Amino acid sequence: MIKKVFLVTTKDEEQTTAFSDLVLLIKTHYELEVELKYYNETIDAAGLKAFVLLYLSDEEIKVFFKNHLNSDINIAILPTSKNPKTISSYGVSNDIHEALEDALESSRYMKVDILLCNGEPTFTSIIIGNVHGLNNVSLEKRLFFSKVKNFFIHIRHLSFKDFTFTTIKDYELHTAATGVLILKHSVKYASNNADNEDFSFQDGKLNVFILSPTSILSYVYYLFLVFFYSKISLSNLPRSIGVIKTSKLNITSSKPMDFKIDESLVSSKVIELEVIKEALSISLGRDIKELPKELATEDEKDTIKTNDLPKGEMVSSLLSETVPLFKRAEEEDFKDLFLSLRESSKFSSIFIVLMVLSTLLSTTGLFQNSAPVIIGAMILAPLMGPIISLSMGVVRAENQLISSSIKTLAYGVTTALFFSCIYTYSMPLSELTPEMRGRLNPNVLDLMVAIISGIAGAYASSKSEVAKSLAGVAIAVALIPPLSVTGIGIGWGNIDIIYGSFLLFITNLVGITLSASLTFLVLGYSPLKRAKKGLLYTSIILALVAIPLIVSFTKLIKQNSILSRLNNKIYIIDNKKVDITVLEVDLSSKIPLLYIKTRSDTLLSKEDLVSLKKNISGNIGDDIKLDVSMRTIVE
Repeated sequence: MIKKVFLVTTKDEEQTTAFSDLVLLIKTHYELEVELKYYNETIDAAGLKAFVLLYLSDEEIKVFFKNHLNSDINIAILPTSKNPKTISSYGVSNDIHEALEDALESSRYMKVDILLCNGEPTFTSIIIGNVHGLNNVSLEKRLFFSKVKNFFIHIRHLSFKDFTFTTIKDYELHTAATGVLILKHSVKYASNNADNEDFSFQDGKLNVFILSPTSILSYVYYLFLVFFYSKISLSNLPRSIGVIKTSKLNITSSKPMDFKIDESLVSSKVIELEVIKEALSISLGRDIKELPKELATEDEKDTIKTNDLPKGEMVSSLLSETVPLFKRAEEEDFKDLFLSLRESSKFSSIFIVLMVLSTLLSTTGLFQNSAPVIIGAMILAPLMGPIISLSMGVVRAENQLISSSIKTLAYGVTTALFFSCIYTYSMPLSELTPEMRGRLNPNVLDLMVAIISGIAGAYASSKSEVAKSLAGVAIAVALIPPLSVTGIGIGWGNIDIIYGSFLLFITNLVGITLSASLTFLVLGYSPLKRAKKGLLYTSIILALVAIPLIVSFTKLIKQNSILSRLNNKIYIIDNKKVDITVLEVDLSSKIPLLYIKTRSDTLLSKEDLVSLKKNISGNIGDDIKLDVSMRTIVE
């Protein structure tokens, strides 16, 4: 049973009324003997059933901790107005009576680790640079407008410093970051549950969070998570945050670092961090709802999650240049991709063979009106490779890659037109099938297909794990069928077929090139400054191509409007019930030509057809021409 406590204070505090009341409370209410000690004295309480109660400021507690590391004494913190950091760190109640009850409860004492920063104990955190809200554990309590305000304040203050991190196991990382947050533990995470065990009091590790958003977009995404989502876990951190979990760490920089230890500003060229495992036996307060369980004594492995942090050239770029809008890819990220795209841009015998086979297969499918055969030709066609290579050439202003890709595409297009034309000459068929007709009137929707396919193609090319999706992209964009229809038009000498189908091919080509280029830009394969010229030229071409597509799309909207108003419509003409079905709407001339099929009980006269035309014209609000196929039902 406890009979005596050591009450550690200062000579100044000893004269205060609050301290006198505290001593009286311990003696009278708890009936304990009180022995006064000063914070700079060394206490040897080994073997005694006594607790050491600290009634000190944060700085004085640090001195006491430093003097008693690895000593065999039981320490409890009592709240004062001068030790908010310590009581927060160890979950001590602000109520002196509750704190005393916890301090005198043996079960609340536990051997805990102590984090030293340049030899000084740390209670809450160490912050180097600007961590942009990462250290604020109570953001969820703020009002929405306060969060919005802070969000925009942080956006205006993004700058980088160089850091070198070296662990006790000789792992070294040189990177650029906006700020670094170091924690030993936090009351918010200290309860020993499955989700938060990374912030243990006893694991012998410190936790380092390195904030390095390598683009404006990734920074905005990080701020959104911090200020509006407010639930960032160790297992699911944004890619802009790196983590090092180790027992000892050195941090250096090319310039002296200004940093905060428990909100106190310090400056140093080198920061030495070390965790003293189970250094002191301390009473954990009631703010820690569940006391940590005893952990195994063997050392855990270090945790290093820094693969997404900037390295190499990107470090110097972030330190000397404006932060880019999009993330820049590392050299090792696109080395293999560039080699692959350079190969894809080259003309080869394999390319020609595949072009011939896919063209013949596509042309056969078009005459046969067989969608499966045409799909097979799309998969076989090798055109996506040089188009994606052209996109990379455009975004990186690589003239050699652009030239090689255009040359290969030109050979491929010429081959497709030649063989589809020759095949058409040898084919004793001259009927325009629905599969052919479907590729003669491209519109804005076809451009959207090309744009989406270009994004998918560039993304699949840059990610080896999704490269198998390129076949699906080839099917979606359908490059070979419109070329085959153009060859058929050349074989038949039909200008309308040539124009419509080749416009579809150009739409696909330009749409894929521009959207794939923009995708490579977003993925960080080129700075915006370098890509501007190529993107401008491609956009101008796309704008020119879009003009006839918009006209065609406007016609499509008008056709759909007419069809929706008239299909399956019933008219009463001269007491005759007439059902009509619109077969086709031809908008090639000023006055729309409607191909309709009528169904009635009696044969319609010329006067009936004139009345029907007036009724239909009134319905759509425009003058029309009719081409009527009549069907009479005889009962």
